[in-house]
Amino acid sequence: MAEPWPAVDRDRPTGRRSDNSRTRRQIRTRWLTGIAGLLTVAAVSGCGQLPSDMAAEPQAKSSSSASSRPTAASPSSSASADRSATAKQSAKASAKPSARTKPAAKTSSTPSARATSKASSTPKKSAEPKAIPAGKTLFAPGDDGKQVREVQARLKQIDWFSGSLTDHYGPTTTAAVKGFQDKRNLTVTGTVDETTWSKLTQMTEEPTATELKNAEPAGKAIMKAGQTSDKIKELQARLAQLDWFSEKVTGYYGSVTSQAVQGFQAKRGLEATGDVDQKTWSSLTGMTDQPTKAELSGSDSSSDGGSTAGLDDRCMTGRAICINKSTSQLTWVVDGKPQLHFDVRFGADTTPTREGAFSVGWKAEDWESTLYHSKMPYSMFFSGGQAVHYSSDFAARGYAGASHGCVNVRDLEGIKSLFSQAQVGDKVIVYRS
Repeated sequence: MAEPWPAVDRDRPTGRRSDNSRTRRQIRTRWLTGIAGLLTVAAVSGCGQLPSDMAAEPQAKSSSSASSRPTAASPSSSASADRSATAKQSAKASAKPSARTKPAAKTSSTPSARATSKASSTPKKSAEPKAIPAGKTLFAPGDDGKQVREVQARLKQIDWFSGSLTDHYGPTTTAAVKGFQDKRNLTVTGTVDETTWSKLTQMTEEPTATELKNAEPAGKAIMKAGQTSDKIKELQARLAQLDWFSEKVTGYYGSVTSQAVQGFQAKRGLEATGDVDQKTWSSLTGMTDQPTKAELSGSDSSSDGGSTAGLDDRCMTGRAICINKSTSQLTWVVDGKPQLHFDVRFGADTTPTREGAFSVGWKAEDWESTLYHSKMPYSMFFSGGQAVHYSSDFAARGYAGASHGCVNVRDLEGIKSLFSQAQVGDKVIVYRS
């Protein structure tokens, strides 16, 4: 047990206090002062660790003057001391950064060398990409040729050129090229240079013959070579009304009919396939009348239009193969009535077809020339080595070629029919009208 504090003897007369009593008062004063300091520290530090600068024991100086009882601090002075201690601690705490808090960056009065410029109220335009330099000029305004047509066709594939293709590099082509160049960030010149041409060919396909000829692509064939029908009779009769078909209406779609259809298609800006699609048929029916029974029957008698006009008088009797070199036509006539009618081709100037009255000397269904080693099917010889026969070259190339003196027929079915009817000894009349 601690020794109790000695009681103050109030009845004791005042006077000089003993040394023993003074010592006790000094001890109690120091003890109370220490407790007050600890309470102040606890109030400031709370439950946390005591700051290092507050760890030292507070220095409380005892008064050198003796007093009958220890002097108690007034509430106002204690509160003031607390506020002062708190303010000091707060100031020191803000002066020293925490381990988990970065110190605030110092504000420099000197502007940075890399300071950005002030924002403008008007936004700046983004830099436009530089145009790709032009290369060597390949085609320019004023040029003419098939390559200009190809340029137009390629531009048309990507909708930069409209209208019909031509061989001339005019204002329309120039405008189309400029638009293409501008869209592709190329140097806009209106001329086709190496860079422009390279870009254009990368984006397009090789133009077809149909495109280059301004022809519309063909659709599905509704009539084609090798077929036989009444509809083909109508086709042949309608083509005959426009002078594209001059043979007898048979209903068989042979090479002559195919050639006639090709010519009609090319003339009308359609893809010349030789087969009849819906576009070809619509175009043909729009330009012709419904064929009559006589036209569909294939009758070619003089009473049906004077088809004997232009025939040599020698052809009007008996059986005769009449060949008119002026009109390039062959007519098979029996007793003055035409039976068959073909396009024919003759020999070149160096190997002309002989003219005059001849007769069929002999026939060969499958013959090959002993001089030129070319095939001569369905041959009917009338003058030495000259004969009437089928020619695949004539069927393929038309009048671009010539024979070695023979009379070429390109209608295979027609020549088959003539070969089956004509006999050795029948007349062959070659003449000019």
